[in-house]
Amino acid sequence: MKSVLTKIIVVCALLLSVSCNQDKTKKETPIQKDSDLTAKDILGNPEYLAISYGGYRGKSRDIQPTVDQIKEDMKILHAMNIRILRTYNTKLRHATTLLEAITELRKEDPSFEMFVMLGAWIDCENAWTDRPPNHDSEDLEANTAEIERAVNMANKYPDIVKVIAVGNEAMVKWATSYFVQPGIILKWVNHLQNLKSEDKLPEDLWITSSDNFASWGGGDPEYHVEDLNSLIKAVDYISIHTYPMHDTHYNPVFWGVMEDEDQLTELDKIDRSMLRARNYAISQFDSVRNYMKSLEVDKPIHIGETGWASVSDGYYGHKGSRATDEYKEAIFYNHLREWTNENSISCFYFEAFDEPWKDSYNSNGSENHFGLFTVEGYAKYPLWELVDQGVFEGLTRDGNKVLKTYNGDKEELMKEVEVPIPFGAVNAN
Repeated sequence: MKSVLTKIIVVCALLLSVSCNQDKTKKETPIQKDSDLTAKDILGNPEYLAISYGGYRGKSRDIQPTVDQIKEDMKILHAMNIRILRTYNTKLRHATTLLEAITELRKEDPSFEMFVMLGAWIDCENAWTDRPPNHDSEDLEANTAEIERAVNMANKYPDIVKVIAVGNEAMVKWATSYFVQPGIILKWVNHLQNLKSEDKLPEDLWITSSDNFASWGGGDPEYHVEDLNSLIKAVDYISIHTYPMHDTHYNPVFWGVMEDEDQLTELDKIDRSMLRARNYAISQFDSVRNYMKSLEVDKPIHIGETGWASVSDGYYGHKGSRATDEYKEAIFYNHLREWTNENSISCFYFEAFDEPWKDSYNSNGSENHFGLFTVEGYAKYPLWELVDQGVFEGLTRDGNKVLKTYNGDKEELMKEVEVPIPFGAVNAN
């Protein structure tokens, strides 16, 4: 009897021990809440804000950011609730370094979430050479290598890479240095979709191409070709670009002070113009959706790029449409975030940080100044409220604290804000 009782006591003790150890394990091992998340889960989810990211600090991409530098950037973006990043090519070290940096951050803090829309750059034959570009053919060697690297990265980092985008503005005809016909993009999209069906890529990885709204059928009918229609059916979702800021010069149908607005205050004139800019972006989004539905296709559409520069000494500055400054950048950013969040649309806002390599010969060129942060890490006006809230407390970029531009002096900022020129006068010069 004593032996049986002893056995019962021992068994109970063991069960209690196992139970306690399981509870301890549960407490010590954080739940990987992102382990099963897919592109379908995060795209269009306002809790997973998206942004276009380049970590380049110098005037040349030969100067690649380090893992530690990118980790700094990731902490800054994570603090402002960014959870999805867009990259542009696989040839340069940047994409690999980014994935390594995110992996390290997740090891340091298993609750850290950051996902990637991985870009694979596509070029036509003779792109970026002294020979005439052949837009009906592709740079097969370079494009094949881009796609192969993207496949390898998606397989190596399936918990981070959730989307592969084939090409960046690779079909829009004004990209004269490198654009290709839709059939070439279609070929590579089909290739990736086939790899998924053959279990050579994660089945829940989404495939798209990220291009100008016109390239997706929302503009000139010359884009309405069968290969584009097949591409729309082949991608998992459509990723469009819309840039009202550029069209304050190229197509200023919405820009400027209207005749009936002459009596408004200067800020009201600006606000009216920026509201029309938002509506212009929405109209381009809707034009793609309408074309897609004309093909009897119904799938998600997200914004792969849109943005507003804070500086321009060219078409968009004082001598041009007077569109660029941090005040207008903030209005556009807030308009787009509000609209896309309310409508379950991901917006890969362009972009996170200024990148001085983009117009390295002109420091005041608009392409250098689309960031929400300066290259030094100062938060531009769209983010001043987050600075006030202490969101970036303790975070740095290259040793610099995240502080406000203009030393936080809005009066100084507003001295550089100009009212748009009268409607219809943008291209008068």
